[in-house]
Amino acid sequence: MRTEIDELRALIRYHEHKYYIENLPEISDADFDALMKELEALEASTDVPIPPDSPTRRVGGGAVLGTRLQHRNPMLSLNNSYDENELREFAERIDRLLEGAPVEYVTELKIDGLGVSLTYENGVFTQGLTRGDGEYGEDVTDNLRTIRSVPLRIPVETEIAVPRVLEVRGEVFLPKDCLDEINIQREAAGELPFANPRNAAAGSLRLLDASITASRPLDIFVYTLNYAEGTEFTTHTASLENMKAWGLKCNPRTDYHTSIEAVQDYYERWVEERHALRYETDGIVVKVNNFSQQRELGTTSKYPRWAVAYKFNAQQAITTIEKIDVQVGRTGVLTPVAILKPVILAGATITNATLHNAQEIEKKDIRIGDRIVLERAGDVIPKVVEVLTADQTDRADPFEFPERCPACNTPVQRTAEEVAVRCVNVACVAQLKRRIAHFASRNALQIEGLGPATIDQLVDTELVGDVADLYALEVKPLSKLERMGVPSAGNLVRQIEQSKETPAAKLLFGLGIFHVGETVAELLIEQFLSLDGLSTATEEEIESITGIGPQIAKSVFKFFSQNKPLLDKLRAAGLHCFTVAAASQRMEASLAADGFFRGKTFVVTGSLEGMTRGEASNEIKRRGGRVTSSVTRKTDYLIAGEGAGSKYTKAVELDIPILKEADFFEKLQL
Repeated sequence: MRTEIDELRALIRYHEHKYYIENLPEISDADFDALMKELEALEASTDVPIPPDSPTRRVGGGAVLGTRLQHRNPMLSLNNSYDENELREFAERIDRLLEGAPVEYVTELKIDGLGVSLTYENGVFTQGLTRGDGEYGEDVTDNLRTIRSVPLRIPVETEIAVPRVLEVRGEVFLPKDCLDEINIQREAAGELPFANPRNAAAGSLRLLDASITASRPLDIFVYTLNYAEGTEFTTHTASLENMKAWGLKCNPRTDYHTSIEAVQDYYERWVEERHALRYETDGIVVKVNNFSQQRELGTTSKYPRWAVAYKFNAQQAITTIEKIDVQVGRTGVLTPVAILKPVILAGATITNATLHNAQEIEKKDIRIGDRIVLERAGDVIPKVVEVLTADQTDRADPFEFPERCPACNTPVQRTAEEVAVRCVNVACVAQLKRRIAHFASRNALQIEGLGPATIDQLVDTELVGDVADLYALEVKPLSKLERMGVPSAGNLVRQIEQSKETPAAKLLFGLGIFHVGETVAELLIEQFLSLDGLSTATEEEIESITGIGPQIAKSVFKFFSQNKPLLDKLRAAGLHCFTVAAASQRMEASLAADGFFRGKTFVVTGSLEGMTRGEASNEIKRRGGRVTSSVTRKTDYLIAGEGAGSKYTKAVELDIPILKEADFFEKLQL
């Protein structure tokens, strides 16, 4: 019986690969279904536990979502370019940083889906995470198992042995022609339709019931080999070929080029042909092919320097403005929004577009009832490009910007110093809702399930009066909210509880302090280590930090002076990033090492035996140092591994101190 089951599983895996990966089915759907039913019957007739890589595990029951796990390496975003000049600037930067060395490029279509990482151990799929905020992703392992093009077991009979631990990254997507059918089902169930295939893919992958995910025809393209224990490749193209050999699905439209002109040709080809694809794509991704060159180019805090997303030109459509609403943001800024006659643009149904501010409305003479040209910049953000006044004979009166806040009726404030019109009422309900939404957003505390409709109910029912009240929410009162229920309420409470582990910089950003974005928040926490440390700083001490100007310093100091009760509530709720120990657990243990690195500029070159150059750079940054890609007179130290080349020579010429690997590790206290 055991042998028969194993042989049947292997046969089904073979036919899954032929159908879902190679698109070369050898048996009919009915024959395949018969094999699956036979396997289900055999597994049910034995007491032997069903392994996680069995084909029958693709349609399992409940999926436990919400657990946030750290990625092995950050899943960085890509910097964008929008025209040929910007593409050439990208190539010129690479040429300059690599000092004229020959460069090969790989191009691939940028799929408009949901980024994920897949981990295999001994050839068996064991974990799948969403991209999340790039550092932490959500565990969606059970739902990824339902995607037929995700192998649950990698065949071991390959030319290069499958690594014991393998992590790859890819994009989950929904074919365009499947969206209508899913939306018909959602509308019949009283649910809102998905706006586009990307939203459908993301929503399907995060369902609590994996059997529903299994009913949706999600697909995947794997595009990056992130980690392969004991196996090394010299180029991205070589890693792609091996991922294909291991049974992973890679996009066959990936190409290889020896010049940036050839990259431009690839781009122009897909500008014309992309609409014939069965999936949405909003551009191409251009990567340096050679891995050693990728390592030498390195990354910024957000983007790899060796890759860029080359976006397709914005698409346009003509529609009509039916209404102009004025919305109130978390800082009190009033933003006009055009409510549009629905129009399909770049694969999405567009129903509104930002008008930015009163000056923009006046400058373009935008009025209710106008026919307008609508554009999606980078196929993402809809904006009004032009008013078609020649098409109109009887226009409405010019739009009058409100003199009172539309949410709380407080007189608005206008100043000569800024374009924005503001509601200055700190108790304004609209501002509170936006502050909560910002607090819960992906780049702040990433509280999944806390969407606009839920926030509206929480504030309107007075369950929440500020962001700290989120941590007092309980399942029972939450479950009584419209379209919530006990399972969803429990999941939201778990998400809120997990957000207590959020790093200090993300909480600081989430507080929505005027002028404090993600970069500024990181600079402040790097200096003061915790929210408690920052809360006691003077305005002068804040302004003394490089990169912090007087306007930011004044705003931060004012916030901490005026919001002590809110901060006390958050601290009492159990958020872990107020104290120095929680903000930086290794600070006291390696204070001497940090003293060496803090404030200094380093360049890492050559091959290190104990860690990669990326890992070395992260260790330096964690200790307060800076890492750059080029040796200059401002470089404090060069860290040189085996094979250090021109950077080593330049450091010698400039009399820059050089640390060998052993010296570097000693400074790290590793």
